[in-house]
Amino acid sequence: MNPAPIAVALDAPDLETAARWASLVTPHVSTVKVGLELYLRYGPDVVASVRGASRIQVFLDLKLHDIPATVAGATRAVARLKPAFLTVHAAGGQAMIRAAVEAAPATKIAAVTVLTSLRDADLDAIGLAGPASDAVRRLAALAVGAGAQALVCSPQEAAAVRAEVGPDITLITPGVRPAGAANQDQARVATPEDALAAGADLLVIGRPITGASDPGAAAAAVAAVLRKLPRPEPLA
Repeated sequence: MNPAPIAVALDAPDLETAARWASLVTPHVSTVKVGLELYLRYGPDVVASVRGASRIQVFLDLKLHDIPATVAGATRAVARLKPAFLTVHAAGGQAMIRAAVEAAPATKIAAVTVLTSLRDADLDAIGLAGPASDAVRRLAALAVGAGAQALVCSPQEAAAVRAEVGPDITLITPGVRPAGAANQDQARVATPEDALAAGADLLVIGRPITGASDPGAAAAAVAAVLRKLPRPEPLA
């Protein structure tokens, strides 16, 4: 049975908990995600710990954003860990994104468009022309033009981004919540079913799985629902 297209966000308080969560969800999902807090606390060891003896993909969500030379150096430093995905901020510009792509040819560079915690009013406050849907499409086109192989956007923008960039770019959607789960600090959310229907390839789900009394069972339940869904036809 193929694992479901879910990246479980391992936002754990310690390395042992992250590794335990990873071992519980690995039979059911394709990917585990290591974020900035866990990586800064434990460094490269966290990747080996959550990968374990399995071949599960590791999504290294560091959201790099700096001058091109610095991002290139940071990307080379983590490329040896062989993450399947590494995030950079699309707002860093084409030269920065291109530097990351060139520094890690074996890793998919995933450009983060607009954080799912931001609303249109937040974009106005930071001077980014909105609404969010327009900003996401602009940044998506910019990032793909610079060589990004994946994009991170909310599920609410996935259909528009897919139409903008075509079928060959991996769309990763955070802000995915099973029906009835709390939004918490996410502003632009959708259910797993709706995110896939909109064209997402990989769904980032964290607390609805890791906050459950049995994370393995929670991951299995979401995966079972997704396996029953028809996948959207690829764009011509």
